[in-house]
Parts: sequence; structure tokens; C-alpha cells
Amino acid sequence: MPVIVVGGGPVGMVAAAALARHGIRVVLVESEPVPQTDWRASTFHPATLELLDGLGVVEQMHAEGLTVPVYQFRDRTEGLVAEFDFGLLAAETPYPYRLQLNQQHLVRMLHERLAATPGVELRFGTSVTAIAAEAGGAWVQLQGQAGSGQLRAGFVIGADGATSSVRRLLDIGFDGFTYPEQFLIASTSVDMREVLPGLADVNYIADPVQWLFLLRTREAWRAVWPVPADRPDSEATDPATLQAQLQGIAQYPPGYPITDHQIYRVHQRIASTFRLGRAVLVGDAAHINSPIGGVGLNSGIHDALDVTARLARILREGAPVDPELDEFADVRRRVALEYVQADTQRNTERLREADEERRQRNRAQLREIAADPERARAWVRRVSLLESVQRFGVGRRPERANTATSTGSHR
Repeated sequence: MPVIVVGGGPVGMVAAAALARHGIRVVLVESEPVPQTDWRASTFHPATLELLDGLGVVEQMHAEGLTVPVYQFRDRTEGLVAEFDFGLLAAETPYPYRLQLNQQHLVRMLHERLAATPGVELRFGTSVTAIAAEAGGAWVQLQGQAGSGQLRAGFVIGADGATSSVRRLLDIGFDGFTYPEQFLIASTSVDMREVLPGLADVNYIADPVQWLFLLRTREAWRAVWPVPADRPDSEATDPATLQAQLQGIAQYPPGYPITDHQIYRVHQRIASTFRLGRAVLVGDAAHINSPIGGVGLNSGIHDALDVTARLARILREGAPVDPELDEFADVRRRVALEYVQADTQRNTERLREADEERRQRNRAQLREIAADPERARAWVRRVSLLESVQRFGVGRRPERANTATSTGSHR
């Protein structure tokens, strides 16, 4: 029986590609009729690039992406606060930088490979309407343009995003909270470094009224800012409002060309379990978080590569199911709580802090860390997700993972 992957975004595509690499039959099910073009996530961290190297796409990602070794914390009043350099990790990873590449490009790359891979079936325009994860396998009920039907599977991977049908059909809780404000992201072709001298390619800018996140990709500069809860979407996305917001960042008399924009709700939520029988949740289906830090997509890819390594051992080597999938669920949920949720919430609170005394403490702390090479190296090791991978591994065999956790080993 195949493994069914539900969701054709970047995490689902990675899961399908990893399974295919192990010679495992895959059926990928995606409700949209064509591969997804969502471009919100665009950061790939060093640990993720190392893991993706086995799928044969990293060279193409570099050809189309932008390497960014340095990022900044700034204040809208004071300017530059601290600068962090991923180059401090040069002895630990072949990729000592962030790679900025809109996520739909990874989807396209993997889709092209999967479409030409024997043993892979792609079912776009197809939704999951029922699912059962049993002791000896699983089945899903599918509804698509070609009609409805039931499909048996050895395992099901739910990679179908924050509103996951797999999670809902399995009745798995999704506890947490939603930020009161919405986040708006807008792109412009103007080089923001020309209007804000000294700007890095990635910048987190604190302000008690309106914080900012500014980053560069090959296509455009992107700005993210909060939209008050009481402001209608139509007003927040009006071209005049968008122009005023960008002019508030830095004056540009010709007017900013705005190439695209999105407004969306942001949550900090985590599934009560990442596993039910032979069904597992990965990526946004398992945990969603603030985008400040660029780790949501990365941790989802780590989820996918963790569980597919385990499924390969189960299906190709006869490894027992429960120890492998229990380890996946426990470790990946722990990483989501201790790293993804904790760090993104801390990053967001740091940017939006309104108390002046705490704002001063935040700035002082960041400056102290950046000025100390060892503390700065530990900082970038954590934000690059190298620390979590060194600590917990990705797809580590259960007996090794248990030993490493109990002894504190990072190997």
C-alpha cells in the first residue's frame, strides 16, 4: 500500500519527494487544482538546507535564491541595534547563511521532479472527506473532479496546513491563541537599501506603535507590519493605505510600486498530538506560529524529513511502527514547543514591546549578545535551527534518540 501525503505545499512536497527517494510508493493529494503559489514564507535556514541536500534541489534553490549571511535588529527611533552574522557558523555547516527564496519555487522544483518519478501519483483538485487510521493501515475517502472513492494506505501524512482536514477528521485538538491584530505583507521593486542606508537584507524593526519586518528576495523587497484588529481588510489593503504605510517606512517621492500583498491572521497553536495510529501531522497541520524568525516552514520541513526517515525504516527494514512514530510525535512536538513556539513568540513580543524600560533592556541585551562572539555564535546556532537538530536529530532511531536526550548528547 502507498503512503498518502495530504497537502501539496512545500512540506507535503518534501515529504513526497523524501518517500520517493526511499523507493516508497506515494500518492499526494491536494485540494487545489494546481501546485500552490503562496509566497509568504521565504527563508531557508542552514539546518534545513543540509537536510534538503539529499533531495537534489539545493543547487537549484541557490541558483534562484539569495544568500543572506547577516541580519539586523533595528529600532524605528534609534536605528541599528544589533547585527548577527551566520558566518560564525562556518565551521559547523556548509551553509552559514539564510537562503531567501519564495516557497512556491521549492514547490515548483519538487513538483517537476515528482511528476517524472515512477511510483508517485499526484492527485490535484482532490479533497479528503473521511479518514481512518487503523492498526494495520489507513484509508481515506477522496472527492475530486473524477468523482469519489476510497483509497487504502499504509500510512497517512497530514501536511495540509493550518486548517488541516486530516487533523479535523481525526478530531485532534489544536490549542493556542490568535493574535488580535492581523499581519500584512507587501512587496515592492524599490531597493529599500537606497532609501534606508545601512539596511541589511533581513531586518526586524521594533516599535511600540507599528513594528516592521523588512527582507529582500531576488524578486522584490517585502515588508510585514501589523494591522489593528478594528481596521477593516478593505481599508488595510487599499492601494492608498499601502502606499502611505511604505512611505512611513522611508520617503520615496516617485511612489512605491506595490507588486503584491496579502493580509492574514497569525496564530500560536499546536496539535494535542502529532500522531494518531498510522496517521501523522507535519508542518502547519501540527503547529502554526508567528512568522517573526522565519522558522515555521523550516520546522515543517524537518517534521517531514523526520517522519519519512522513520517510515523508510518501517517499510524497508521492518522497524516496529509504534516506537518510531511515538518518537516522531514526542520529539517533533517538543521541538515545536521549545524552539518554534517559544522563539517566535519571544521575537514578536520583542518587536511590539510598548514599555520603554523593557524596550531599553531588550536593546541592551541584543547589543551585549552581538558584541560577544561566543554568545553571538550560540544565538545564531539557535535561530538557524542547528541547535535543535544537533540536540534532537531528524529521524534519529528511537534507541539513539532516547540515549541522547537522557545524557544531554548533541550528536
